Amino acid sequence: MRNEEIMYGLLMDIAKKDDRILAVYMNGSRTNPNVPRDIFQDYDIVYVVRETKSFIEDKDWIHKFGKILYMQYPDESPDYPSDKENHYGWLMQFEDGVRIDLTVQTIQFAREHIHDDRLCRILLDKENILPEVPESTDADYHVKKPSEAQFQACANEFWWCSNNIAKGLWREEMPYVQDMTNFVVRKQLEKMLSWKAGIRTDFQVSVGKSAKYLYRWLEPDEYQGYLNTYFGGSVAEAWTAVLHMCDLFEQTAAYVGSRLGYTYNAAEGKAARGFLEHVRKSKKEVRQ
Repeated sequence: MRNEEIMYGLLMDIAKKDDRILAVYMNGSRTNPNVPRDIFQDYDIVYVVRETKSFIEDKDWIHKFGKILYMQYPDESPDYPSDKENHYGWLMQFEDGVRIDLTVQTIQFAREHIHDDRLCRILLDKENILPEVPESTDADYHVKKPSEAQFQACANEFWWCSNNIAKGLWREEMPYVQDMTNFVVRKQLEKMLSWKAGIRTDFQVSVGKSAKYLYRWLEPDEYQGYLNTYFGGSVAEAWTAVLHMCDLFEQTAAYVGSRLGYTYNAAEGKAARGFLEHVRKSKKEVRQ
């Protein structure tokens, strides 16, 4: 796999030799000093250009970056809007393992949007066309202290939607159970655990996408407990994991509520947990 020095050299060399490219900036994990470095970090690169049309029409120019294994043209998707005249992207996975997410943006578009993400670093500006950007920071992604209303809404959503998991498990509808667990109920547990991490760090950290960095601020047994809430296709395994999820949420909500001075509705949690247990023990009806 090509290393950073080689890749930055290649990215800058292409930009310097192409008169259509006036500036280069980068965002994403490689500009974030708080993200662990590894070989699979993408290169999120923006070329600021005079116009996008010539880049879009030339089907071969992207091969300057290396031998492409496979790729995606996100702005060609029929399911999402695009503004090809102002910005256009190529997501490229190369044979040697390097990935580049490359976008070309017009000067005006770049000037208007370069401050949208504070994880930004200017690498090249041939004609000083870009505004100054502050030092790259992930502050916009830090865990935010919740209001009491947000705290209570999170708890209510967790417990209310848990009954959907119960019914799905009783019916043995595992695709529905997986979706309801991971896309709805788990998101509330992620919030609560993130707030716990925020409390422990004075709300000065980011837990990352899908709370993937929680392990940094939870005790090892706490984090393993969170991992134990994941399950496969077995109904029995799912019941065990879901009830464990309930235990973890209740413990975490009590901790967060006490530290922030918020009231946790323990009666609601007890009632919802009781319903789960009732459904788990209920016999399925025999369908005629």
